Amino acid sequence: MSRHTAIPYWSLSSFYLLYFASIGTLVPYWGLYLSSQGFTVAQIGELTAVIMATKIIAPNIWGWIADHTGKRMRIIRLASFLSSISFAAVLLDSSYLWTMLVMFVFSFFWNANLPQFEAITLAHLGKQSHRYSNIRLWGSIGFILAVVVIGAVIEEKGADWIPIIMLALLVGVWSLSLLTPDCHEAYHDEARVDFMSVMKQPVVIALLLVCFLLQASHGPYYAFYTIYLESNGYTRSTIGLLWALGVVAEIVVFMLMYRLMPRFGARNLMMWALALTAIRWLVIGVSVDNHSVMIFAQLLHAASFGLYHAVAIHLIHRFFPGRLTGRGQAIYSSLSFGAGGAIGALYSGYVWQSNGPQMAYGISAILCVVACLITYKMIHER
Repeated sequence: MSRHTAIPYWSLSSFYLLYFASIGTLVPYWGLYLSSQGFTVAQIGELTAVIMATKIIAPNIWGWIADHTGKRMRIIRLASFLSSISFAAVLLDSSYLWTMLVMFVFSFFWNANLPQFEAITLAHLGKQSHRYSNIRLWGSIGFILAVVVIGAVIEEKGADWIPIIMLALLVGVWSLSLLTPDCHEAYHDEARVDFMSVMKQPVVIALLLVCFLLQASHGPYYAFYTIYLESNGYTRSTIGLLWALGVVAEIVVFMLMYRLMPRFGARNLMMWALALTAIRWLVIGVSVDNHSVMIFAQLLHAASFGLYHAVAIHLIHRFFPGRLTGRGQAIYSSLSFGAGGAIGALYSGYVWQSNGPQMAYGISAILCVVACLITYKMIHER
């Protein structure tokens, strides 16, 4: 992107870089840290679920405030600061109830950031929204750097370093939020569309249900993938490389989306994403001892996140125009990463403990098949 577009490419990209580096710390390794503190599998599922559950409410509260005040960056800066302060409290005590409370407060603020920052990014891009993936891919790079470096660090230093690294990244996110300019283009009245009238459209309901099911299917992966691999003899460095490989595949898809979307259409791409994700979960569930197959499964992250997320963001941006942008991104985050993620973490913890990982991943595959059928029947928007 050139300077002539007046798009703050590097400040936007740097925010994504550090924000997703924090996700690259929390998602792969937080369960490992909790396990090192003596929590059971069911408790780890519950503590992971509370992070996801706040996404059901928090993004909508912050999205409503942002859409009505037009102060998105102020909200992002405040939420980034408060998430850093609240997360620091995890260092004070390691009891179950205290950890649960800290995770609830921290994630309430942390989950406010991304939907509003997506709206800021799309506002800066304006009619160049097809270039979103070129900025968002820096988040994937941040995730890769985090999982590889932190995997090596904790293998040598131990899991106690995980919350310290996470806190440093959160402070970095807050610092970058101070350098990112707001964009008021998103707040003008180009579209006077009622939020509930959009929400009642069958295609919107179908899309949000598909997003919910897809994210729920990720439960065993996000909560227990690292623990699963470690229990089957993988080193922490190897686990970090496998996480990174998946995100490399995701980056490739992001770089190609500007060609794939016009050629194949959103509906077809979503169906491919869901079908390949079902295959991915089945493979992980039954072939953990085969390293080559597990590498293949990680390459399918290109579909289960990269392809899916790019299509979902495209459709949400189209269905929720103008002043509805913030709430559109918030409801997408709430119902997919929030409700879907929470349900996924809960069912995977209980099923994993009672019936084992194969059953948990089998349920995940079924959820993707159902989502694919819904997409085929009800989503026709390109």
